[in-house]
Amino acid sequence: MADLHINLAGIQSPNPFWLASAPPTNSGYQVQRAFEAGWGGAVWKTLGEPILNVSSRFAAVSYNGQRVAGFNNIELITDRPLEVNLQEIYDTKKKFPNHAIIASLMVEPKQEKWHEIVKRVENVGVDGLELNFGCPHGMAERGMGSASGQVPELVEKQTYWVKEVARTPVIVKLTPNITDITVTAEAATRGGADAVSMINTINSLAGVDLESWNTVPHVAGKGAHGGYCGPAVKPIALNMVAECARNPLVNVPISGIGGISSWQDAAEFILMGATGVQVCTAAMHHGFSIVEDMIDGLNNYLDDKGLASVMDLVGRSVPRYSNWGDLDLNYKIVAEINNDICINCNKCHIACEDTSHQCIDLYTENGRPMLKVREEDCVGCNLCSIVCPVDGAITMVERPSTIPAMTWNERQALLSSLAK
Repeated sequence: MADLHINLAGIQSPNPFWLASAPPTNSGYQVQRAFEAGWGGAVWKTLGEPILNVSSRFAAVSYNGQRVAGFNNIELITDRPLEVNLQEIYDTKKKFPNHAIIASLMVEPKQEKWHEIVKRVENVGVDGLELNFGCPHGMAERGMGSASGQVPELVEKQTYWVKEVARTPVIVKLTPNITDITVTAEAATRGGADAVSMINTINSLAGVDLESWNTVPHVAGKGAHGGYCGPAVKPIALNMVAECARNPLVNVPISGIGGISSWQDAAEFILMGATGVQVCTAAMHHGFSIVEDMIDGLNNYLDDKGLASVMDLVGRSVPRYSNWGDLDLNYKIVAEINNDICINCNKCHIACEDTSHQCIDLYTENGRPMLKVREEDCVGCNLCSIVCPVDGAITMVERPSTIPAMTWNERQALLSSLAK
């Protein structure tokens, strides 16, 4: 069995699966139950003031029969007194000394406020701190959360203030509600962050009730924007992790967050540069026991790949993530249809005919309807294979190019040299 132990900026954890700062980490009771179930770490639900919340708070987006494809919340930070949380953190750490406990913190952008809460939290034995510069609702209206996280200068300054007094590693949690997350990741790094985590939730409105015309959720008939998470946000989060991982100015470990529901999702984030992952929505949907499949699946995957440690997997796909201008313009793939498997639903033909490049022909052979791709017209867009409901019926296959490989950047450089 492979070694799942991770070291994220000095924070040790028996496996890479942490619960994210959110409702599942609201109390010592919950975190201790999670550790007993197998989670390697927990980021305690954000500590700070004021202790206020509303009812109702959650909404979900289901799609085509899949429940909780996306999740929306308008809940704020912990609604329990700081002293209670600190006592429970102390008790939990004493009971589980080898598990990672990270305190999520959010205070006003004032140096003395940060110094005060960092000292109080570290005194109860946390393994690290996570600065919440990502929450997009409620606290942001008071100058905290993403209101700070969207201003690189504030991210850098507040990280620096924390590092002035912190004795444990400092993780900066970034907001995705910004044009380029690498800008704030770089700011956190300049401020002295030991690691960054991403993503926090995305600004969203889950829906509108067509009978009452109220937003979903609503509070006494009024709604507000909330934070979106769950499986639907995974591609956005994965891209942001990858962009930071390949940025030389963000030279700190990454804790990946965003729609992680399985060991496969976790492996993808780790391949793209995350040292560990944080999970929330999947635990809220299915319970703490989902970590058992995550641990077994990742362990088997590492064994199959011949890797002795999960740390050996970190960032393996980062060199393969590039800019569009560095892609080979002459690389060619085409669709190939296996008529022995095809069920003649014609979804590929309809998709190609209506919305792509009209290169799938219908014909009849020995009285049987058939489909064939005109390879000379196929651009390798993948759409037919995406809409096909039968595994293996459509395969995208590589065709050797008679033209040497050339990227857009190489083409432009060549044209510039010829123009001189």
